[in-house]
Amino acid sequence: MDTYSDEVVQEFPGFFRVYKDGRIERFAGTDTTPPGTDARTGVQSKDVIIDQETSVSARLYLPKTTTSSAGKLPLLIYIHGGAFCICSPFNRIYHDHVNNVVHEGNVVVLSVNYRLAPEHPLPIAYDDSWAAVQWAASHSMGSGPEPWLNDHADFGRVYLAGDSAGANLSHNMALRAAAAGLDGVKLAGLVLIHPFFGNNKWNPLLDYLFPTMDKSGDPRIEAADDPKLSTVACPKVLVMVAGKDTLRDRGLTYYEALKKSGWRGTADIVEAPGEDHVFHLLNPDGENAVALLKQFVSFME
Repeated sequence: MDTYSDEVVQEFPGFFRVYKDGRIERFAGTDTTPPGTDARTGVQSKDVIIDQETSVSARLYLPKTTTSSAGKLPLLIYIHGGAFCICSPFNRIYHDHVNNVVHEGNVVVLSVNYRLAPEHPLPIAYDDSWAAVQWAASHSMGSGPEPWLNDHADFGRVYLAGDSAGANLSHNMALRAAAAGLDGVKLAGLVLIHPFFGNNKWNPLLDYLFPTMDKSGDPRIEAADDPKLSTVACPKVLVMVAGKDTLRDRGLTYYEALKKSGWRGTADIVEAPGEDHVFHLLNPDGENAVALLKQFVSFME
């Protein structure tokens, strides 16, 4: 066996291992499940390519009932978590979660598959997520490349949401939308589930994944200290935290900072006592997970 190729040069337990020959071995989030029609809910899903050059893609979901009293359905752009370095929309836990959101909320969902660090170091995930948001927005006049979005998505009711690192990305997409604009799109709300933001302490994993990060405080990470926080481009924000989550206090800090920033929207926070990080993905049938799902879909009504 080639001892050179098996030499480990970097390892972050629970996330990935880097070998001297450049190989990366991920410890989680590598499973995939295909799209299709869910037998229980009738939700349909399919995979779409957003950018051929970068291979940024997404999984698109359509509920069994494709109309509402308002005509077309709200569009949710969902961004998965995984510390910017593991997981994808194609993992079983994310596929099942989004499928349930689509079914319970009767919404169209675009679940974004951004490129992962460290092969594609941050800030690439931010740019990929923005590319996905722009691609979705290109359908606002009903003439985009994807019929499901042209025919069924209401671009006057667009929501951004994500968990953990995906919540960080979603927040930053709401800021970027305020700065760059999205023609024909109205952002109706932002849902941040167990969001990952910085706490002004050195983080060796983040330092490795984001080598160009401003160590004095990058606003994409230290969101509560961002002077542009008040420009979040939506009228309401829901922050969800879990009582035993090590990121709980960071979610609370973001919530308080947003309310004090001069932002003119409405912010709410919900805590699941006794639960840990992304518990709803790991135990979707649990009482608190069911409650989280109901709170999530109610926010989009």
